[in-house]
Amino acid sequence: MKSPSIIHSLNKIINKATFSSHISKKISPLLMLLFSLFLISCEEVVDVDLDTAPPRLVIEASIKWEKSTSGNVQQIHLTTTAPYYADEVPPVHNATVYITDEEGNQFDFIEEDNTGFYTTDSFIPVMSTTYNLTVVHDGETYMAKETLLPVSDLTYVTQNSGDVFSEEYIEIKAYFNDPADEENYYMYTFDAEKDNTIDVIEDRLVNGNEVFAFFVSEDIQSGEDVDISLSGISKQYYNYMYTLLAQANEGGGPFETQPATVRGNIINTTNPDNFAFGYFRLSETDKYTYTIE
Repeated sequence: MKSPSIIHSLNKIINKATFSSHISKKISPLLMLLFSLFLISCEEVVDVDLDTAPPRLVIEASIKWEKSTSGNVQQIHLTTTAPYYADEVPPVHNATVYITDEEGNQFDFIEEDNTGFYTTDSFIPVMSTTYNLTVVHDGETYMAKETLLPVSDLTYVTQNSGDVFSEEYIEIKAYFNDPADEENYYMYTFDAEKDNTIDVIEDRLVNGNEVFAFFVSEDIQSGEDVDISLSGISKQYYNYMYTLLAQANEGGGPFETQPATVRGNIINTTNPDNFAFGYFRLSETDKYTYTIE
């Protein structure tokens, strides 16, 4: 559940507070001057000198076979890391990108209009097959291996509402059945116009039962569509995403201890120290569009 904004809550308390005219007349000019100086000092800009590391390759290689489609069109996004205050993420051009399967088939990904997006329309998804990704960039070769995993069908969606601190919210649950006697891991997303969420689930405590993906928002409204996606993922990718999401939820400021680097399954076989960020994963995916009542 999204926590109400601390700033918003404080503003509500301030707005509700009233002072009698008797007390307000006793506020000294000196106190007002000090208060004004405090407000001015709060508006000063603090320049933080951040260390700049050499750019690293970032590989976003999520191959998703949506149910009831051929799955032949797939896309991989290549970028590099950028300084904290950079306005854009630099795309990577002129890389060689391809995936091979157990049968020796090779699927070449070609860059689209110098965007850093590499696409193929000839991919052949086969359930439980292991695939190998190869990316060649600046004379170095990056490789990863993963297996295409199935996912259960989304069966139905429920909607409820409530309020916290006078803030109304809508709760959505998307249900599916977890296969019995199997070790399964899932990733789900809810995508609305003004809000979205992403999370991962393991079936260790719910094996063989009905399970639901969960979404709460204060921003969605009646009549708005929410796109729901459920994917089957490996244990390794579950651990990777769990760590990323945990770090993202920790918050903190520029003077806090920074989170540890989260490494994916992509290996630089030419120069292991120059590792890439990102992950190569393959998933069967079920999608459902729900309209808010």
